[in-house]
Amino acid sequence: MLKKFLNLALISLAFFLSACGSLGEKPDETKGWSAEKLYAEAKDELTGKNYEKAIKLFEKLESRYPFGAYAQQAQMQMAYAYYRQNDQAQCLAAVDRFIRLHPNHPNVDYMYYLRGLANFKDSKGLFDFMSKQDPTERDPKAAKAAFDAFKQLTERFPDSRYAEDASDRLRYLVEAMAQYDVHVARFYLRQHAYVAAINRAQNVMREYPASPSVRNALRIQIRAYEALGMNDLRDDAERVFQHNYKMSSTAQETQKEAAASWWEFWKDDVPAPKPVSAAK
Repeated sequence: MLKKFLNLALISLAFFLSACGSLGEKPDETKGWSAEKLYAEAKDELTGKNYEKAIKLFEKLESRYPFGAYAQQAQMQMAYAYYRQNDQAQCLAAVDRFIRLHPNHPNVDYMYYLRGLANFKDSKGLFDFMSKQDPTERDPKAAKAAFDAFKQLTERFPDSRYAEDASDRLRYLVEAMAQYDVHVARFYLRQHAYVAAINRAQNVMREYPASPSVRNALRIQIRAYEALGMNDLRDDAERVFQHNYKMSSTAQETQKEAAASWWEFWKDDVPAPKPVSAAK
């Protein structure tokens, strides 16, 4: 008898809790909305910078109408919303998913551009736009990922409306990575790891031969060869330096100032990716 009573009590409690939960749930106002209406409302939220709400609406759109232009557009807009929300991981995941699912989409060039931008502005990577720290002292992983994305864009879609900006950023990234290698070479030099310093300096000259950082890489080589007593190699490096970089003190100071400020170029001017056109 007691067991039967306990079972009835448990059933009643479960029913009560279920009823309370149902009463507390808000009705989904989007129920029954068409793909067009969902997309329009999500776009309005995106324009109003309500990124979290926009993402939820785009997710509902893709879930309810998984096929067709609106679903594809929702995927692109979600990636952009994550970008604007500074959620790099989710942005890159959305971009990679779109490229994998729709490699021949007419606007896939935009996704390569967005991939580059997301890495480019990564505050945990080479650049930190909110800091006075020289970004060449940071891990260059994000810069390399941005470089790869922009390079793919310019090579695969040379006529893209994003190609010109991507090319500008590629030149910027080359100098960033060159300066990073110079920074590492200087570190090795200070630690008396002369062979490592020479190798890193040689990497600058091999990978970024047009970079102004080659000048500093040569100077590091000269000092390292001298410390190792490798006078012939030191003299060869010195001759190359004198032939290519002999300049007045004024010119040297100008170059020094340029080297200190080159990375400020996009500090306060990181353009947002242009929104893709509305689904037809």
